[in-house]
Amino acid sequence: MSKKPSTIRIGRRYRANRLDSPYDILIIGSGIGGLTAAACLARMGRKVCVLEQHYTAGGFTHSYDRNGYEWDVGVHYIGDMGSDKTLGRRLFDYVTDGELEWAPMDAHFDRIFLGEESYDLVAGKRAYRDALVAAFPAEESAIDRYLERLRVARGAVRLNVLGKVLPAPAAGLLAKWKGRKIPGWVNATTREVLEELTDNQKLIAVLTGQWGDNGLPPARSSFLIHAMIAQHYMHGGYYPVGGASRMAETIIPGIQRAGGEVFTYASVEEILVGKDGAEGVRMADGHEIHAPVVISNAGVFNTFERLLAKEDSAGRHYRERLTHVRPSMASICLYIGLRHTAEELGLPKTNFWIYPSEHYERDLAALDEGPGAPLPLIYISFPSAKDPSFEERYPGRATIEIVAPGPCEWFEAWSGTTWGKRGDDYEALKERLSDQLLKALFDKLPQLEGQVDYYELSTPLSTDWFCRYPRGEIYGLDHDPERFEQDWLKPKTDIPGLYLTGQDIVSCGVTGAMVAGLLTAVQIGGLPGWLLAKKMLL
Repeated sequence: MSKKPSTIRIGRRYRANRLDSPYDILIIGSGIGGLTAAACLARMGRKVCVLEQHYTAGGFTHSYDRNGYEWDVGVHYIGDMGSDKTLGRRLFDYVTDGELEWAPMDAHFDRIFLGEESYDLVAGKRAYRDALVAAFPAEESAIDRYLERLRVARGAVRLNVLGKVLPAPAAGLLAKWKGRKIPGWVNATTREVLEELTDNQKLIAVLTGQWGDNGLPPARSSFLIHAMIAQHYMHGGYYPVGGASRMAETIIPGIQRAGGEVFTYASVEEILVGKDGAEGVRMADGHEIHAPVVISNAGVFNTFERLLAKEDSAGRHYRERLTHVRPSMASICLYIGLRHTAEELGLPKTNFWIYPSEHYERDLAALDEGPGAPLPLIYISFPSAKDPSFEERYPGRATIEIVAPGPCEWFEAWSGTTWGKRGDDYEALKERLSDQLLKALFDKLPQLEGQVDYYELSTPLSTDWFCRYPRGEIYGLDHDPERFEQDWLKPKTDIPGLYLTGQDIVSCGVTGAMVAGLLTAVQIGGLPGWLLAKKMLL
């Protein structure tokens, strides 16, 4: 039976005759990085046209509804929203004119399950530390040294961000200074850094229990991304009131006030490059839109392998650079609807991270066995419990989302097929995986057994279909040490007039992509851009 389409549609449907050319800037992709860049540039007086191939704006921050339920597809929780002094909160307030509200999760915002044991991460620097020390009293010194290393890494992150927008000579001097002042372990693997502090593998597992937020286990991830995520959530998790779609909904009016627009169903087929640089884009309908500046928020693999002509010499140079980075983890996600309220069902405002054991890398290797193998990580989110407006919008209902790694190789037999029409074998595989995820849910919350009204599973093929990530990668690029050594991952490209933004530029996650959007706007905006940088970054 075919699924009813979602009724949540943010943005204006593209038609060539609806364009109000000329535009100052074209942006490919309406993920939060592209929307942030557009909103910042609009406030500098630029007329920006955002082109989104999906039926709704927002990228991984969009929501969809079906059968009387609503789910977010990527915004499970966000940190640093409890204070108007953090960069993330100030950015959101700036691009939404303060229209987006935030609801705090429980103080025990993340629960890490290691087999039959569980450990809570608690909001607030002191409470965070004290909860760890209470669970591992013999490791107090190691925990304090770990927190100090997070502080040092935070300084390195700030310098990395600054280096992405400085002119080349200044960026070179900064890199040399960093080499002398920043310890080398900052970009070692997370496991290497932590095993210098302790040999307690359960403590290491708890400290890295959010590794699903970047998609790499501690033996492969850079300590930089671990530190970013750990500090981002140290003051707790927050959820947008009204659901994830409120992000795009509150950002777009500012773009429109400057004469710009966000178009959906607007598939870009090629970035047009002439002898003087980027000149515009060619749409799927053959129409060309010309502008002196093009920003790609489509990811570096899509930009340089798909959107730039193969004969472009600068593009070939970038394609060589792509050999030093890799697409991130792919996933499956089960969207669940229940005909009772979150309160009636006892749903928590706490995320569950469920692991078979503290041996993350060993357990992850089980995925090589194919579908049906024990899942090395299962993440459960309860959005209807987190959003205080949900019950008013969907009375008597609740939702749950369950995410787990789902290698794209499991689904290669159906690559290139149409969403919703992939056949009985595909649906049977999805049903087996759904049963596996539901079993994990009922194991932790047995009162939910028999209460599920509706569920559907997305796979890496869904991510490709709706978000144009061909390997189902949800975090753009892997956040390994080599990725953080790539000085070309910055807003300004070697092609005049072509810029990059989004999670490949700074880091994954909503705030990481937003900071990239800010940096891209700063790079393009001239003096107003640098004044904005001073306001936001200093």
